[in-house]
Amino acid sequence: MTLPINEPPKQRLWIWFLWLGLFYPCWGWLVFGQGRWDVVSEHWPIALAMAMGSYVAGSTPMGGGTVGFPILVLLFGLPATLGRDFSFAVQSVGMTSASLFILARRQPLAWSMLKGAMLGALLGTPLGILYIAPLIPELWIKLAFAVVWASFGVLHLYRIGEIADHIGMTEFDERWDFRVGLVVGLTSGATVAAVTGVGIDMVLYAALVLLCRADLKIAIPTSVIIMAFTSLLGVAVKLCTTGMQPGVFENWLAAAPIVCLGAPLGAFVVSLIGRKPTLFVVALLCVGQFVWTCYTERQALGLAGFVVSLAAVGVLLLGFEKLRAWGIDLVSAAKLRNLERSKK
Repeated sequence: MTLPINEPPKQRLWIWFLWLGLFYPCWGWLVFGQGRWDVVSEHWPIALAMAMGSYVAGSTPMGGGTVGFPILVLLFGLPATLGRDFSFAVQSVGMTSASLFILARRQPLAWSMLKGAMLGALLGTPLGILYIAPLIPELWIKLAFAVVWASFGVLHLYRIGEIADHIGMTEFDERWDFRVGLVVGLTSGATVAAVTGVGIDMVLYAALVLLCRADLKIAIPTSVIIMAFTSLLGVAVKLCTTGMQPGVFENWLAAAPIVCLGAPLGAFVVSLIGRKPTLFVVALLCVGQFVWTCYTERQALGLAGFVVSLAAVGVLLLGFEKLRAWGIDLVSAAKLRNLERSKK
């Protein structure tokens, strides 16, 4: 595992500035060179929404689609499949920009688990997009998004103090970390990410903070990079197979220049003000979008559907608590082994 060190390595921000120097001329050619400024102007609301979404993407373990999906689907009434594809598309710019910023600043990462998660996502995400996502009805996509993020929000509302107090990261065997990352990438890439366009970052983050007791300064940048990788992969798979949903490109044109700077800005600003306040606010938003979804879909859900949705949140929270308990046992065992070694 990569741990924070006293003397930070030399930053290479020129890499990120080079990316900006390549992206904005390309975007300008697509908009002004191809006469699409009217399209961008028509979609200004999503650009405004993604100003906040990109900050969330860079400063928390949740992609920009966490904001973009409910805005497009719940507020604008667009199909959930469009919200999913837009999440992949907008994160392929915003999260990639944030990832390059993180790498250029040489921030500490959980490399072994990240490598495993990337390999797992490489296998699981295409399978999920091609064979699982087409089987999920529109309502279920909305509920899957709402339930996963509600459980994540509730977890942080009552565990935020503990999670924010982690320092460094418990070092387990790197092969074990790689295998955990592989399982996380494979399962969450094939399910939550393929169905909603987001989520693999949150699952990897949960494994890091609950299982490995990782510092947020390690867990969040690692989660940003896995979401960037999965988003680029998702866009590539969609373009090579089924194609993106109609309307994704127009919304992407409006939001892309915002998220390209917004996500790295979030990663930078949160290092100055701390991650705990941001995570707390985002946790409230996660719970709020669940209430919003249940209200807007109340006729389709009925009482039984609402109860099942609440039960699903409870099941996920139980899973998080089991992961936390397992992490406590693993950390205790690791400390005992280190103590025995020190006595020899």
